[in-house]
Amino acid sequence: MIKLHPQLQQLLNLFFLLIVGKYVAHIYLTWKEIFGILLFTFTLEHLLYYLRNKKLSFISYSSLSTVIGVILMMVTTHYTIYLIVLFFTLLQKQFLHYATQHFFNPSNFALIMGLLFFYDEAHLVLGQLGHSVWLLWAVGIVGLSILYRVDRWVLPVGFIFSYLLLQYVMIVTSDPILIMEDIVHRFYSVSFVVFVLFMLTDPKTTPSKNWHQMVFATAISFLTTLLDYYYGFRVQHLFMVLFFTSPWVVLFEQYPKTLDKKYLIFMSATVILLALSAIIYIQMQPSYYFEMDK
Repeated sequence: MIKLHPQLQQLLNLFFLLIVGKYVAHIYLTWKEIFGILLFTFTLEHLLYYLRNKKLSFISYSSLSTVIGVILMMVTTHYTIYLIVLFFTLLQKQFLHYATQHFFNPSNFALIMGLLFFYDEAHLVLGQLGHSVWLLWAVGIVGLSILYRVDRWVLPVGFIFSYLLLQYVMIVTSDPILIMEDIVHRFYSVSFVVFVLFMLTDPKTTPSKNWHQMVFATAISFLTTLLDYYYGFRVQHLFMVLFFTSPWVVLFEQYPKTLDKKYLIFMSATVILLALSAIIYIQMQPSYYFEMDK
């Protein structure tokens, strides 16, 4: 039996979701626009890799997965915004890392850049893939299959349990209008599940040890719930918290291995402060209401 490369398997899973979303849900880009973005990103990724390494030794399936992740989560009527945020995403992917570990999940970085520079034109939504139960099961099956293979299954399990518990303790018990069913209903959004199974679990930006993964997942749940408590539920909270916590993984994972600990601390602190500044700026913007309609 031939085993697919994990990145190729991930790409095929996401491409399946893109096809389903295009025909039965709310993906507004045309196929021509989608393939244009895919071609742009694929070409630029390999060009940057060649400029940095002076050779091409592999096919970057992950660059295409990044594109699909952005398309599934971001809506904008300006086609060039996709190209701009993906351009900066690929730059940071190639040049902003420590050893072999990336500071940011590429798809999440692109989404945050969209909010940071195009807040009024680019919006994060959780409704593009609809709420079909059969699609939820499909996403769960294909997502867990790859997570088990790359040993990242603890992350979604830890996140789901800690998120539901913290949302109940901190949000539901303090809001007489909100009920627990409202929190659980978020998991009926296919895009929400895609975030949990695909974006939250990137092997390049998450801890390798299982108990570290549990701590990481719980930290994301806690910080997201904390923002929900003070500002009300906003879709962007999940993505902003992931953007803030990912650089800490590099610091804690690489600190025992590196000889130049001062440089690692300086680099990580700089990245974390810049990430925090971006988050504060985004959070200061007015919230918006976006309705998916077909």
